[in-house]
Amino acid sequence: MRTFNNIKTFASSVNENRRFLFEVVGVSQQESNTLDYPIRKSGSVFIAVPYARMNQEMNRINRLGGKIINITPIDGLTPVQSPSQGSSTTTETQPMTQSEPKAKKEKKEVKVPVNIYRPKNPYVGKCLENYELVAEGGSGTVRHLTFDLSAGDLHYLEGQSIGIIPPGEDDNGKPHKLRLYSIASTRHGDNRDDKTVSLCVRQLEYKNDEGETVYGVCSTYLCNLEVGSDVAITGPVGKEMLLPDDEDATIIMLATGTGIAPFRAFLWRMFKERELNPDYQFKGLAWLIFGIPYTENILYKDDLEKMATDYSENFRLTYAISREQQTADGGKMYVQSRVSEYADELFELIQKPNTHVYMCGLKGMEPPISETFTAEAEKRGMNWDDLRKQMKKEERWHVEVY
Repeated sequence: MRTFNNIKTFASSVNENRRFLFEVVGVSQQESNTLDYPIRKSGSVFIAVPYARMNQEMNRINRLGGKIINITPIDGLTPVQSPSQGSSTTTETQPMTQSEPKAKKEKKEVKVPVNIYRPKNPYVGKCLENYELVAEGGSGTVRHLTFDLSAGDLHYLEGQSIGIIPPGEDDNGKPHKLRLYSIASTRHGDNRDDKTVSLCVRQLEYKNDEGETVYGVCSTYLCNLEVGSDVAITGPVGKEMLLPDDEDATIIMLATGTGIAPFRAFLWRMFKERELNPDYQFKGLAWLIFGIPYTENILYKDDLEKMATDYSENFRLTYAISREQQTADGGKMYVQSRVSEYADELFELIQKPNTHVYMCGLKGMEPPISETFTAEAEKRGMNWDDLRKQMKKEERWHVEVY
């Protein structure tokens, strides 16, 4: 298993003074250092970076074709000291034509598409496939549906959602309103031709106050949709759950049930479509903690476990099977239980400046997870609310629960 550098934690009261020393190679010498940090120009460039600017500086270094080979915490009150010129570890500057590696190709910025199709003018696609995801003996029904997009301009990014407008009218005689569903496929679609979109849909079923069984309007419509049928689609929408471009990021995914949908898209992009994404070759750590009631309810089980085997250094898969597994004190094993079990490790990871945490599924998991991180922060003399707000500001904390 590959190892990752953990950043030493500091009390929240001194966060503003936290700095880290970046050792960088390959930075274009034609570009000046636009930040007011002391640097030393030699075989390596050393840049002292405040904690709040780490993501920004990482992106700038990438744009300049540089590579960060080491990050070292610095005492927030101590000025940066350049390595001594007489040190045995100092290397002489070589001519640019010999020592400067080729700059990386600058990645093309992708615009986030939003509301290409609206409720008054939806895209009408056809259902290409509709199959069951829950194995025999599992609870409920969950279907994987794929729709054809070839007749229009509906395109999307991983982490977005589309709207589905079920046919018919409600009890007031008005057309049914759209329902939003997280997209379960990558931008290339399950057919890998950029012409499809897929969903993971659980049929909603519950008892009303009179004890009658009620079925969800749109979920029932989709779960029973026949192949070849038309379907009205809107969107895409959403910028909250987008996957970062950073190939070295740590991606922590907390999912329950059909909350797996956006993470299926993430993982397919990371590990199953590498040849389709020359500008995105994931080299970081992806950790999925997936909550389901029974083993038979593990959605996309074979694919997930194959990726965990084939990419064991980059993908970690942890199940929380509530009706089959127990916590140390004999309780049911939920996603929040796993978070508590791995609390110390997870909290260390989320302090890395390129770690992103995603939560998708039932909202009941959010409060206990917050309690766990609050306790872990207090152990370190930190405040979880402050850290979470900082992560949110840095676009590293992503929540979509229902």
